[in-house]
Amino acid sequence: MSAPTPSISPELRTLLRRLKLGKTLDTLPERLALAKTRSLAHAAFLELVLGDEVTRRDTTSATRRARAAGLDPTMTLDRWDDSAAVTYDRQTWDELCSLRFVDAGHNALIMGPVGVGKTFLATALGHAGVRRRYSVHFERTDQLLRRLKASRLDNSHDVELRRLLRVDLLILDDFALQPLDAADTADVYEIIVERHHRAATVTTSNREPIEWLAVMADPLLAQSAVDRLQSAAHELVLDGESYRRREKPSADPEDAPSPRPRRRRP
Repeated sequence: MSAPTPSISPELRTLLRRLKLGKTLDTLPERLALAKTRSLAHAAFLELVLGDEVTRRDTTSATRRARAAGLDPTMTLDRWDDSAAVTYDRQTWDELCSLRFVDAGHNALIMGPVGVGKTFLATALGHAGVRRRYSVHFERTDQLLRRLKASRLDNSHDVELRRLLRVDLLILDDFALQPLDAADTADVYEIIVERHHRAATVTTSNREPIEWLAVMADPLLAQSAVDRLQSAAHELVLDGESYRRREKPSADPEDAPSPRPRRRRP
């Protein structure tokens, strides 16, 4: 017969809530039972309970900051399917996952054909950065440039630009996928030049850097920006079958997700 769950007095509940430790009540009964079973010393028990709270707060904080950074919550490294038929240099990827390039103010160019997982891996690096408490911003390049263009109309352009220059890790998804006019090219130049060797920038692209020059309006600014971006960058090239195909709904009942239970109407 299992031992009864230790009770928690109303007074203790009140104290924990006043100290903003109310969430420890979710696991406190289990920890009290464990302490009794293992005859934990008071200090060891306190360390266990406070460790639970630190882990909870770190997780909550990381989730909140990842949302603010614009990161897809489903694209974390632990969810990457390593059995996918996608090839890339594992040594380069391991180096990027160490995030040493962020500390060094270097860049990462993630390139490859459509659908091989470039955005997924870039987003996973963003999540890793958030957990290390770096400031991170993820945005599709065309949307970012439209936002900067609109900011010129209400005189907030300098403020928006400073935010992008200040972030520790800037992730530009689908870089140079569409033609860039003079204003777009000037913004890209400003961002890359000002962040050069000061902060890390990750780009994903279906095009190679030499092709980026052709879609940028000002050849001189384009050459200067691309040269700086590439000169301080790790290059990760992906190839293989489309990773997105693995996410398609399956016709096989065994592979299909379990149906959600229907809610009964009152």
